[in-house]
Amino acid sequence: MDFEKEKNRVFDIIAKQNKWRGGECLNMIASENVMSPVATKAYVSDFMHRYAEGLPHQRYYQGTKFTDDIEDMCNDLAKKLFGADFADNRVISGGVANVCVFSALAKPGELLMGPGTPAGSHISHEKFGAAGVVALNVEHYEFDFERYDIDVEKTVAKIRSLKPKIVTLGGSVIQFPHPVREIRAAADEIGATVVYDGAHVLGLIAGGEFQQPLKEGAHVMTASTHKTFPGPQGGIVLGKGLDEKRQRKIQNRIFPGIVSNHHVHRLPAMAITLLEMMEFGKDYAKQTVKNSKALAGELDRLGMKVLMKERGFTVSHQFIADVRNFGGGTKVADALEECNMIINKNLLAFDDVNNAANPSGIRVGTQELTRFGMKEKEMKQVADLMVRAIGGENKEKVKKEVVELRGRFKEVQYCFKG
Repeated sequence: MDFEKEKNRVFDIIAKQNKWRGGECLNMIASENVMSPVATKAYVSDFMHRYAEGLPHQRYYQGTKFTDDIEDMCNDLAKKLFGADFADNRVISGGVANVCVFSALAKPGELLMGPGTPAGSHISHEKFGAAGVVALNVEHYEFDFERYDIDVEKTVAKIRSLKPKIVTLGGSVIQFPHPVREIRAAADEIGATVVYDGAHVLGLIAGGEFQQPLKEGAHVMTASTHKTFPGPQGGIVLGKGLDEKRQRKIQNRIFPGIVSNHHVHRLPAMAITLLEMMEFGKDYAKQTVKNSKALAGELDRLGMKVLMKERGFTVSHQFIADVRNFGGGTKVADALEECNMIINKNLLAFDDVNNAANPSGIRVGTQELTRFGMKEKEMKQVADLMVRAIGGENKEKVKKEVVELRGRFKEVQYCFKG
């Protein structure tokens, strides 16, 4: 083997990725974002080589005194930003956070209830996902197809009847706030724990531009730290009003249960991002929602069937569209990718879950475009480019215009400079 050649190949692939996704694409995957330059600098340090099993100041390895400092800082900042009295940054993804929390709060064979994947739940809430991995049974809420939302009255009745141990809210497709207060009231009647999956909307929650799940009654909020919240890839568990027994169970499920090394190098970058969100989060979140509504509205005007028009399409970073008249979600996502516009195909509530290979819809998020400084004016341009790409216009021509637009927005905004 020519090791020099193979080494250079690695860096060639990195350079291609940086050029393409990092500088020539309109990235609209609703679950992605970019860290600030300062957070990125904080991400690379000696911490990336180290272990820190256990809780701060209760470690099983030596040499962790500075890890304790940065982890304490992250936990304290997160509690302050999100109005929590419990925070644990050791989970390494939102999905892992859900595994830890679900297994801590319910026993194998007990019941978890949530909206269901076609209605917006993350796959980790499902029998074929993390909930099933920890041997929980799963039932879904009742769904209002006209409002494309949880049918609160019927769902409350179902919770009272089935008596789950865990009820979930939030998830992967969430354009409008979920009924936390109503679900919490029903959960209290049967002694269930309310878990809000804030993975997608954590940055909007931080910026005060979405609901406040912990304030509204969720016992626990799990989340990723790299979607609308523009931090390092990882996860977090937050709680409010949890008794000490449940807190300890969650901590024990994280370690020694699920996570050994929690990728300590994430924590300095997480601390920087928490501080940035305290300083700039409100403006960033507000513009993200404005951009989402603007892009959805323009696509609808141009002939795409964006769902929930009667409700203003969305009040979050994302929206969904029924693209069956364009050939379905897979065809549309592929056509857009050919023109350097990156979105994902997505199940809609009426889809069969087994139709995931070619669902009826697409999901579009505006948080990364917002981070690079784009506003409503640019959303009109993005919509025009999207419709032209899926309408069959010359792809090289559209791609060239995409690259030119992206090239005008290179610096990350809403963050510390220098």
